[in-house]
Amino acid sequence: MRTISRTNQSSPSVIVIGGGFAGIAAARALYDASFRVIVLESRDRIGGRVCTDYSFGFPVDLGASWLHGVSKENPLAPLIGRLGLPLYRTSGDNSVLYDHDLESYALFDKDGNQVSQELVSQVGETFETILEETNKVREEFSEDTSIRHAISIVFERNPKLRLEGVAHKVLQWYLCRMEGWFAADADTISLKCWDKEELLPGGHGLMVRGYKPVINTLAKGLDIRLNHRVKKISRRTNGVKVTVENGRTFFADAAIVALPLGVLKSNTVSFEPRLPQWKEEAIADLGIGIENKIALHFEKVFWPNVEFLGVVAETSYECSYFLNLHKATGHAVLVYMPAGQLAKDIEQMTDEAAASSAFLQLKKIFPDASTPIQYLVSHWGSDVNSLGSYSYDKVGKPHELYDKLRIPVDNLFFAGEATSSDFPGSVHGAYSTGLMAAEDCRMRVLERYGELDLFQPVMGEETLASVPLLISRI
Repeated sequence: MRTISRTNQSSPSVIVIGGGFAGIAAARALYDASFRVIVLESRDRIGGRVCTDYSFGFPVDLGASWLHGVSKENPLAPLIGRLGLPLYRTSGDNSVLYDHDLESYALFDKDGNQVSQELVSQVGETFETILEETNKVREEFSEDTSIRHAISIVFERNPKLRLEGVAHKVLQWYLCRMEGWFAADADTISLKCWDKEELLPGGHGLMVRGYKPVINTLAKGLDIRLNHRVKKISRRTNGVKVTVENGRTFFADAAIVALPLGVLKSNTVSFEPRLPQWKEEAIADLGIGIENKIALHFEKVFWPNVEFLGVVAETSYECSYFLNLHKATGHAVLVYMPAGQLAKDIEQMTDEAAASSAFLQLKKIFPDASTPIQYLVSHWGSDVNSLGSYSYDKVGKPHELYDKLRIPVDNLFFAGEATSSDFPGSVHGAYSTGLMAAEDCRMRVLERYGELDLFQPVMGEETLASVPLLISRI
């Protein structure tokens, strides 16, 4: 039996369940506030859906890899700036592709013919017009529908927006990239809620050295128990009891549940007593998408010096997207990024078959492409520690579900990207909810023991002075 219960009035205790960005942020904040904290993590590493792999001999992020909102408004900016970590900006504000500008791309059809930049830009403008027209559909109908269905209604009303030939294929590629942003297929994404996320200014920056230095800095000095898979969380009048897979138990005044939405949905962790119905419904009704990465390492670069390569096709499912890491990092790596149903289908393959599938897409563009010397394949959908990549708004479900998932239940507090209504699906969203859960927990526990000082600075207010971010686009 293990306990981190109070030894005296000055050492309140908390168990943090999940060692991803939200959990580590919460643990860091509570530890710095003189709480006794244990982090229980099911994997053999911290970071969760942040995973920087070094097997190529240099960092490659197989999970989150962008800072969405390269500006001082981003809660992670002070830490990244202080660490001197470089960012490679892939887009400015208001890019139709969200994470990329159209300044540095090359799109091809399946026969290897490059699509003209002028046509891609024209189709981009048409795509933006189509999305604007879907706003009218949203305003007219009380019931929700999917983005794909709304687009079909727009086509019925505005036949001139229908595209043919290569232009149609380019439009499908734009839709493919939109699906990648939500990690879900367009026929499951909510028309009512798809644009509720708050986009911070400054565009998007790729973490050139990966996210691992950030999570390692936050975790320094914390008591983190790896390979501790939580199976049961019990709420008691005098605290919480957490049971891990091997039967060991931990006790504390409170717990912060920072488990991925996919894990919560799987019911592999039981709550005693059960969570309230409204909480269970929030877990069930939020969408969890899948986007994977297949990183191909080549001996030398044989592709153009652009930020991304794409293959256009008749359907978004058949389209392809490759991130060119050489442009940002100098390493000869292309990262294939399938999402939605395509990602699920590829997860059924062996790693070798998945890498071959990605390479076949590349061969359509470059028939003489050299075979990769190494590859890495992520499995976010089938990994029992994640069971998905990140959350999104499903058709017919309210955006307020994110807030419901964050609301505490007794002495259980919830954190993670799926509890952020402003920044779902992002690292800074996970980080900020970790800080919020820690502050809620701190106030609740200290209030219970009559130790709450209302004049004590709120956790996070004493943030380190901002250091300018190191941003390039060369």
